[in-house]
Amino acid sequence: MKDPNPSTEPIGQHLIKVISNLCFSVFVFSVLIITVIAITYKPPDPWLESTPALTKFFTASENATFKNDESVVKTGEDLVSVLPPTLPPARGDQITEAVIEKSEEVIANSTPKLNCDEFRAVNCSDPRILIAVERFNLKAFKSIAFLEYQTPVNGSKEFECDVSWRFRNKKEKSWRRYRDFRRFKFDIGEDCHYKVVHAGGWHSGINARRPRSTNNYRTRGGGSGRVAPPVRDEEINDTIPTLGSETNFRKGKYLYYSRGGDYCKGMNQYLWSFLCGLGEAMYLNRTFVMDLSVCLAGSYNPSNKDEEGKDFRFYFDFEHLKEVASIVEEGEFVRDWKKWDRGHKRKIPVRKVVSHRVTPMQLKKDKNAIIWRQFDAPEPENYWYRVCEGQAAKYVQRPWHAVWKSKRLMNIVTEISGRMDWDFDAVHVVRGEKAQNKELWPHLDSDTSPDAILEKLKGMIQPWRNLYIATNEPFYNYFDKLRSHFKVHLLDDYKELWGNTSEWYNETTLLNNGRPVEFDGYMRVAVDTEVFYRGKTRVETFFNLTKDCKDGINTC
Repeated sequence: MKDPNPSTEPIGQHLIKVISNLCFSVFVFSVLIITVIAITYKPPDPWLESTPALTKFFTASENATFKNDESVVKTGEDLVSVLPPTLPPARGDQITEAVIEKSEEVIANSTPKLNCDEFRAVNCSDPRILIAVERFNLKAFKSIAFLEYQTPVNGSKEFECDVSWRFRNKKEKSWRRYRDFRRFKFDIGEDCHYKVVHAGGWHSGINARRPRSTNNYRTRGGGSGRVAPPVRDEEINDTIPTLGSETNFRKGKYLYYSRGGDYCKGMNQYLWSFLCGLGEAMYLNRTFVMDLSVCLAGSYNPSNKDEEGKDFRFYFDFEHLKEVASIVEEGEFVRDWKKWDRGHKRKIPVRKVVSHRVTPMQLKKDKNAIIWRQFDAPEPENYWYRVCEGQAAKYVQRPWHAVWKSKRLMNIVTEISGRMDWDFDAVHVVRGEKAQNKELWPHLDSDTSPDAILEKLKGMIQPWRNLYIATNEPFYNYFDKLRSHFKVHLLDDYKELWGNTSEWYNETTLLNNGRPVEFDGYMRVAVDTEVFYRGKTRVETFFNLTKDCKDGINTC
């Protein structure tokens, strides 16, 4: 008997084939789309993002893409939410009202009571003088954490005392300490207690200033600079660590990156790549061989030319880096390597790695004393950060907590803020090339004109407040119209802080083997930005002054 419906089976098989082919085509097309997106996608520039975006970026496993940028890079102390919990707390116990009251009780039980009728002059060594200063400072400087005081000394008159203390700004996330010393005038109150009737300005208490010592500490080249007078912050120890004996050298395990295509790129790419190398060294449990030489990209210089021969320590805190990471300076490492390898029967074992495609995971169990990554391929294959891409990003964590801004630059920031008694507002005014580019920023030039800024600030900042203007506007008198309403401060008002008689000048000259160091464009931006962050009211260009987008039209 014949099948009454002979075409049923062939039709069903054909339908299954059609559906299968259709599903496969959709799959192939989806893979193609994802591949195109992966190739062409460019993640946002982290240095132009907000703090939450930075945190997300720094903890994500994404490839890096960089734009030319004149802004200052974010460093470890800016990103407290991604710092490891093992970092030390602020050095020194913070002096609070409770601490003062406890000290006051001890003093009351051990010190004779003042005789108000016989009060003729102030005894600066009386512990009640210090109590009065501590209480005054707590009320006067709300943004400051006071850590320790020195015993007050006599001022220039009988009712004056000079007092020195260490502190940190509460807006700075690091535990670094700074020093101030001021002159105070005292009277005695109705309750027979000392009270401050006048406080001098920043660094006015010169008798309490610690004597400046000379210290011809070792410079990068191994010699000592000839500078007069050699003044330095004694809390900064950025001398180069030594390797010690041949035995210690041979026992060590090292990761050595030769110079790659990142050299002379923007500071954002430099730091992204440097922390990739340092992170790999930590992952491999090796000492990182570090080149202290930095090439500053032309985007930070008025000449628009790259500048080689800069020192890492001009921009970043080398002392802190030494404390949290195992590092050795490249020049010293190479000299010792050659010295102890030359003519020796037992050569120091070295593995050369010529491709970034050799992953850190493949090197994890390598027993050679030195792993030497070489970056001789053409760009972008010779970028250090390529080592940390792909699967490696899941294993190698960039140690952002290891890099802080230079303490010397932060000393300038502290000095500027202190001279305004930590009581100022700030506005960030972006001009320069962006203001001239009407296609990408059509309103920026007019929105940042003096008249427009003044009208905007009138509704945001009280008259005659200290107003710090962080800006890339080259003309000093551009903001003169604002001076009729505010006490205007610009970075160039403080040129003496990096001039040839300054502490910064002397210390950086010593680091540079006796050659003066230029206070370059990147340093200016770093100091400008940090002072801006310390303002009580902060006015941003792209959030407050103009509706233009930070990265150009249609990018908000």
